[in-house]
Amino acid sequence: MTSLTQPQASFADLFTPKLATVLKEGYGGRDLRTDAVAGLTVAIVALPLSMAIAIASGATPDKGLITAIVGGFLISALGGSRFQIGGPAGAFIPLVASTIAIHGYDGLVIATFMAGMMLVAVGFLRLGTYIKYIPYPVTVGFTAGIAVIIGVSQIRDLLGLRLGAPEPAEMLHKLPVLWQALPSFNPAALALAGLSIAALVALKRCRPTLPGMLIVVVAGSGAALLLSLPVETISSRFGTLASGIGYQGLPGLSLARIRELIVPAIAIAMLGGIESLLSAVVADGMTGRRHRSNCELVAQGVANMASALCGGIPVTGTIARTATNVRAGARGPVAGIFHALFLLAFLSVAGGLMAYVPLAVLAAVLAIVAWNMAEKREFASLLRASPGDALVLLAAFLLTVFVDLTAGIGVGIVLGSLLFMHRMAEAMAVESKVRLLDEDIADRDAPAPADAGRGRDRRIVTYRLSGAFFFGAAATVASVFDRIGQPPAVFILDVTDVPFLDTTGAYTLETFVHKLERAGTHVVIAGARDSVANALAHFDLKEPRLTLARNLDAATAAAEARLAFSGVP
Repeated sequence: MTSLTQPQASFADLFTPKLATVLKEGYGGRDLRTDAVAGLTVAIVALPLSMAIAIASGATPDKGLITAIVGGFLISALGGSRFQIGGPAGAFIPLVASTIAIHGYDGLVIATFMAGMMLVAVGFLRLGTYIKYIPYPVTVGFTAGIAVIIGVSQIRDLLGLRLGAPEPAEMLHKLPVLWQALPSFNPAALALAGLSIAALVALKRCRPTLPGMLIVVVAGSGAALLLSLPVETISSRFGTLASGIGYQGLPGLSLARIRELIVPAIAIAMLGGIESLLSAVVADGMTGRRHRSNCELVAQGVANMASALCGGIPVTGTIARTATNVRAGARGPVAGIFHALFLLAFLSVAGGLMAYVPLAVLAAVLAIVAWNMAEKREFASLLRASPGDALVLLAAFLLTVFVDLTAGIGVGIVLGSLLFMHRMAEAMAVESKVRLLDEDIADRDAPAPADAGRGRDRRIVTYRLSGAFFFGAAATVASVFDRIGQPPAVFILDVTDVPFLDTTGAYTLETFVHKLERAGTHVVIAGARDSVANALAHFDLKEPRLTLARNLDAATAAAEARLAFSGVP
């Protein structure tokens, strides 16, 4: 038999950045040129997206570029994925916007730094592997919810609405404010946004290799300037923007402030970890490579800490830009470093041009991003899959949209876990074909026949358990045992097909064995795996109290020998 146990990985195996691995494998001039082209391609895509995401998050557009530069550089230099591209992500928009609205930008900086520390700790504790256990309906539900939030948050700029007060972050408060402001819509902004969306769709269909978002932003900015369109631009809303990167530090740090921001920090860390590892998995699927999840989380943590200190917003691995990097022919993390350097060059040399970009055009870019982010086909498929999956999906989706992202993910995971336990418990069965985890059985129900599961010798009763015997199935298995009629002389319990036994299951068996002992029945347990036998031993279910047999045949032979020796009729 071949063992599936893998050797213990060393610290270097888990935390050596992929950049070091790529350079060690051999990296030449041709690789450098290829990565430079890929980095430029990604930078062209990241430029408008980074600004648009920052604006939608309630920050200034230069903070989006700073995040992409600082975070993108460090994620590529220190990360555990060859192709990961870091930067501000659309998934963060509702979370960042609500944090800024409640705690201010200074609060976001502190929460981002704290989230970075958490991600570093999670990575070094080697907990990154467990993030992948988030149920698929949860990821689809909160991703679709984020897409809805992003789309609704662009209505103001798509229509050029004038609001008398800051736009609320919460969906239930936002919609009435936008509805009341509808009479103030700007026809020029609406026309510019509509043409931008049409151009983005047309370029995607007809010329998918061209940087459609950058082309539309440049064209829309030129049209607004030449035609003197009365639309709001970056400069008219945000004024003069930064043209470089500098150390900003942590503003107003105190113990009270840390306690106040612990929940947003946890949410940022959780979402950053999920998003970055999902992106790394996508890159692995496109390239056949494997990322180092814990190394990636450490890099994400360092990147978030640095982004906060330099005046950025939360950073994570971005699926769209990472996929663009792969399709552009990137050879390794150097492409991501080039992407950051190209963005830095743009911010330093041509940062003043950002002032002319109409907000309606950036809103059109994010509207397309939201449409693409919503996993519409997967959402519809999960709705049809099963009532349980549909419940988890809708809970994650609705809570994300109308409460917050943390509630959507948290409740979704809890419901998904309960659904999993229910299905695992239903898979638990016994030889007599009694279906477990059914409706409650009244006490007046007739007991199971005394010969259920008996072999040819009626003094011996044999029951077989199959499936994971854990707390979810314990009560139902106990009810089956309770319905056994007259206790036999020997009771054989075959657990050959039980791969896992937790303490609740072991306690249930101990209670049943104790009941049989009082009736004078001897118990034989057959086929217990090492892990199952160890769990039983903790409750003194071991020899000589009972007999352990390696399989059912050996158990039957032991039972017959015991009856022959004792002379039980």
